[in-house]
Amino acid sequence: MSGAHDLVAVRLHDGVDFDEWRQRARELLRAGVAPERVSWRCDADDDLFATTDVASLPTVAAGTTVPRDFLSLAERVLAHRDARRHALLYRLLWRLTHGEPQLLRIVTDDDVMRARAWEKSVRRDLHKMKAFVRFREVRYDDRASVFVAWFEPEHFIVERVAPFFVRRFAGMHWSILTPDRAAHWDGESLRFDAGASREQAPDGDALEALWRQYYTSIFNPARLKVKAMKSEMPMKYWKNLPEASLIPQLIREAQPRAQAMVQAAPTTPRKRMTTPAPPAQDVATADSLQQIRRQAQDCRQCELYRPATQTVFGEGPADAEIMLIGEQPGDHEDLAGRPFIGPAGRLLNQALEEIGLDRKQLYVTNTVKHFKFEPQGKFRLHKRASASEQGACRAWLEAELARVQPRRIVCLGGMAASAMFGSEFRLLQERGQWRTLAEGRQAFATVHPSYLLRLPDERDREQAYRHFVRDLSLLVQNR
Repeated sequence: MSGAHDLVAVRLHDGVDFDEWRQRARELLRAGVAPERVSWRCDADDDLFATTDVASLPTVAAGTTVPRDFLSLAERVLAHRDARRHALLYRLLWRLTHGEPQLLRIVTDDDVMRARAWEKSVRRDLHKMKAFVRFREVRYDDRASVFVAWFEPEHFIVERVAPFFVRRFAGMHWSILTPDRAAHWDGESLRFDAGASREQAPDGDALEALWRQYYTSIFNPARLKVKAMKSEMPMKYWKNLPEASLIPQLIREAQPRAQAMVQAAPTTPRKRMTTPAPPAQDVATADSLQQIRRQAQDCRQCELYRPATQTVFGEGPADAEIMLIGEQPGDHEDLAGRPFIGPAGRLLNQALEEIGLDRKQLYVTNTVKHFKFEPQGKFRLHKRASASEQGACRAWLEAELARVQPRRIVCLGGMAASAMFGSEFRLLQERGQWRTLAEGRQAFATVHPSYLLRLPDERDREQAYRHFVRDLSLLVQNR
């Protein structure tokens, strides 16, 4: 049995396993072992000293409640590569349970600052792995193809990011190899084993030429910012990206291509309007969502149809349990005829992935179905629809609600919130609060993802994005 001032050496079988670390930390707390008495070790460490059976230490303190924010912080920080992470987290835990319950709100505290910085680094690494993993097809004579990817993460994130690839590529058999750990999905189960070497991963496949062709086609020289591109796509990842071989040439050619675009005459989007929209009563009696969608394509209830390319109707399962209602389509949506596919839509998709929701299972629509804009040179700048224009679209939104019959609704932005809750609703004061609507539906509002993109300060954007994700996580709580 250890004395009151003896060093307690704690060995972790897996230094990334949150449940294991939490169990050891609980045992240390119950035994009243202060942080300065604890030496944390992992199986890979040299075994210079005997370790302590922490579970056998005498209990001197009762269990305490730990803030939920700390648990989510600890889970991410444990994935950081710094060997001091276990000690830092236990020190924070000790302080939280020994007289400093509001510690995590003190942003200037050294321990809090370090933990937040490590958490941010892990989150960025998770994002980079999702963005820059490239699968190569490996064919076998007697089996279906297997897709293999090589990636070198900064931190121990494979177990945390693998479920994202399961959801995204559920129908493929794939392996992701990294120096620390490998993840394998066979279509039914996910397993992990020891790390691999670069030589065990394929160098390329027949699809890479198509991928490079696609990347060239979507590359916009007018929006090129080399410094920002290298920040978002660090050069250390280029060696594993098939499109990376094209980047130097695309950068060299960007300026003359952009000048050619400026000198070219602007293109006018093709219109798809043919006949006036049916009266509201005909919309209400339409048999199916598909029929309403066809009717909406010819809507002329207000003047927004004149400059717009096409109606942007909602999409998703006709029996979706959850409906997301935005404000109005933007430039990308107007050209494609689909909601939330531009930068705001990509940010929304990222947030949904973080909370484990598949957008394909949701019905996504907008309060207003046409893109309102004002021309500025060769660009079309978003302009808010007026109250009368919003009212003209009300019948379409009500028809979608009536046919889809969602149990839960999320209003993205003030326009959508006003449509569902009334003009007295105050978004920033009442966001993230469930309300009961007609027919027992539950609904809440949060900011529109485009609001996050407009924030000029990176730290403010990051904080606002975390708040946005917390709001959306209400959809997966108590399901």
